[in-house]
Amino acid sequence: MSSESLDREIQDLLHTLRSGQRAMAEWQGGELAVSAVPGSGKSTGMAAAAAIVIARQRLNAQRYLVVVTFTRSAALNIKGKIRHNLQRLGLPPTGFWVSTLHGLALQIATRHGGASGIDWDNITLMDPNRNHRLVQTTVDQWITEHPYLMQHLLRGQQFDGEETERLRRQSALRTEILPDLMQTVVQEAKSSGLRPEDLASLADRLSGKDGVDTDLEQDCPGEYPILTIAAGLYDRYQQNLRTRGLMDYDDMILAALRVLESPTLRQFWQRQVFAVFEDEAQDSSPLQTRLLEILAGESSDSSLNAPLNAPLNLIRVGDPNQAINSTFTPADPTFFRQFCQRCHAQGRLVEMDQAGRSTPIVMVAANQLVDWVNQQAELALSHQTLQTRRDNSQENFQENSSNNSRVLPFRPQPIRPVDPGDPQPNANPDPVGRGVEILRPATIEETVTAIRDRIRTIVRGDGDFQGAILVRENRQGKFLAERLQDLETELGLSIYEVGEQERHSHVPQEMLTLLQFMQRPHSPDYLKAALKVLSDRQFIPAQDFNRLAAYPELFLYPTALEPQPPESVRQAQRFCTQLLRARMELPPTDLIAFLGLSLQYDQTELATADKLADYCSQRLVDDLSLPGMVATLQDLLNTEKFEGVDPQAMESRYTASKQVTIITMHKAKGLDWNYVFLPFLQQQSIPGSTWIPNSAQFLGNFTLSAVTRSYLRQMVHSGLLATPQSPNPTLAWEEAQSLKRSEEYRLLYVAMTRAKRLLWMAAEQQAPFSWSKPEQLQDSKPCPVIPYLQQLFGLPT
Repeated sequence: MSSESLDREIQDLLHTLRSGQRAMAEWQGGELAVSAVPGSGKSTGMAAAAAIVIARQRLNAQRYLVVVTFTRSAALNIKGKIRHNLQRLGLPPTGFWVSTLHGLALQIATRHGGASGIDWDNITLMDPNRNHRLVQTTVDQWITEHPYLMQHLLRGQQFDGEETERLRRQSALRTEILPDLMQTVVQEAKSSGLRPEDLASLADRLSGKDGVDTDLEQDCPGEYPILTIAAGLYDRYQQNLRTRGLMDYDDMILAALRVLESPTLRQFWQRQVFAVFEDEAQDSSPLQTRLLEILAGESSDSSLNAPLNAPLNLIRVGDPNQAINSTFTPADPTFFRQFCQRCHAQGRLVEMDQAGRSTPIVMVAANQLVDWVNQQAELALSHQTLQTRRDNSQENFQENSSNNSRVLPFRPQPIRPVDPGDPQPNANPDPVGRGVEILRPATIEETVTAIRDRIRTIVRGDGDFQGAILVRENRQGKFLAERLQDLETELGLSIYEVGEQERHSHVPQEMLTLLQFMQRPHSPDYLKAALKVLSDRQFIPAQDFNRLAAYPELFLYPTALEPQPPESVRQAQRFCTQLLRARMELPPTDLIAFLGLSLQYDQTELATADKLADYCSQRLVDDLSLPGMVATLQDLLNTEKFEGVDPQAMESRYTASKQVTIITMHKAKGLDWNYVFLPFLQQQSIPGSTWIPNSAQFLGNFTLSAVTRSYLRQMVHSGLLATPQSPNPTLAWEEAQSLKRSEEYRLLYVAMTRAKRLLWMAAEQQAPFSWSKPEQLQDSKPCPVIPYLQQLFGLPT
């Protein structure tokens, strides 16, 4: 193709784009931040920009563009769009590489095994969830190595020395509190480039000590050396990874950065990479961002905070208002906001504020949510500032104001409809009904009836109904799926509950947990884990399992001298003793099938259980025993070899026509439907509050993991590593609660902006306190923004 023909094709491609997309596609180098509202077509714009850059720069296999996305499904989607655009331009599908961030890091690290510091022939990648054996081993080792700190935690705020209470607290610390703290510090510190020794040094400086004080008898109750404890857990975890030949996902990023510390290897990669395009940039950690910056530019030093010597060929696209993972992952929208501010000062910020996904009234509702939440946050911050001024001296006031200057929950960037004559089809579709409908049903059963009636009405006008019900938690989805099954026969609609598929993936862990209990019923840890499974499956009431597990023998087989326990305890006893009786009466080959039937698994779950039984049989031909089955399942879960349902391959299934998809708000991100229903919008769910489990309340009015996360983020954001200040658990807990509220409102924003033609919302007057018992209703307040939206749209309250 001649240069003139190629230029014409490029111009034709540009004419298919909106103004924001076109600004991205006309990029010619340097840094560019793109803040894109929901439905603005950022992947379309990025794919067009990628194809045009490949064409104009004549990129190929030796000099190429790197496109980084958040998930494998997103990578496949944008890869297909780039290929299509290159075909349109008459070019071969080369000159680019699409990958997830971790896939990119793995490619760099494995290509230069020696420089990465990883022996790839003897290493296993793991995801350190709380049930992982390594996590519990690490916690137990830390307890053995730090008895004084453990005793300090056991005392808590009040402790009378009673043995049963001591055992309960010890169980909670070993199996809940310290594993959560360890996961938090590993995620937050490692993703920010902090080593265990960095955290330990910081803890010493903050406490004004040169080392850990083991004489804690004089410490005030409720005052804990949290960062010292966190540093110790982090260090022990890292040692266990090395000795066992394991690595986690942050280690993969660190290995790639070690490769790029070599000037020769860094130049090798920078010569090949012309530019880096990043999607979903609001979900990146500082470590991940640093990797992309090194690849996109030139640097004499690849350490985390080293300055770059040349402008970066880097486009970062994201939406800080759709950051919905920061309270349980290292992601934090603050970093992308800072990048946007830096680019704005250089005149290199693009705001893609036009969106064609939704009917305009849905955009109005989403914009009003943003304005209302930010106004409430500003009022709260003003009130806190005045209160601090009254309570503290001016010096302390300035210090506390600095520590608590929070970023608003949302970046002000209203969604606008597209211009008339938009080049992309079906933009801003007509509404169905009013487009936004908000109800206040008396009960959750009335909500189900209202949803059923509304779907019937829609189907009469749209036989290809394509809609979804978005819920806050999977138990709500199960409740709805059971009550809407009649729509399958009445209207020919498929009821697809996504959470059901996720429950199937928990079958191996549930089987292992119950088999471990059956093998060692007198282990407090195994008994407590089994009780948790039975409670989650709603076979026994939720209760304080730490207290029940303190004396397993007395719980399972109480003597005649023991007082009669409550019915909830007797119910748990009966279920557990039935499991133990089955162990004595059934051969090991039948135990997994028995457990599946006892837990009332559905057909798919039973099939998964059968697959597990076959897996064990094939590996234990000569020794099919209960200990052998337990060891086999442990190995399977620890090495993550079990092939369950792959949710990344299911996105087209989520949006099928003639289907009601029931899915959580988190999983709905990146998807859209013509009709979206948002039931159960109670204040206790959105924004809710940061919950302190009953088992952890002896430590104080905060959780160690939430306070540690706040400490570490404040340090990274405001540079307290250089100028440390004494951490305040109360302020850190308040910050954790504020971050959770902000994220919950962003989650509601994501849910609302999934709707194309109808957004239906409901906040019940009576709802369950816990969805493990949906039949137990109580008076419930609506999500605070609901009355505001009702009044705004003139809807009945």
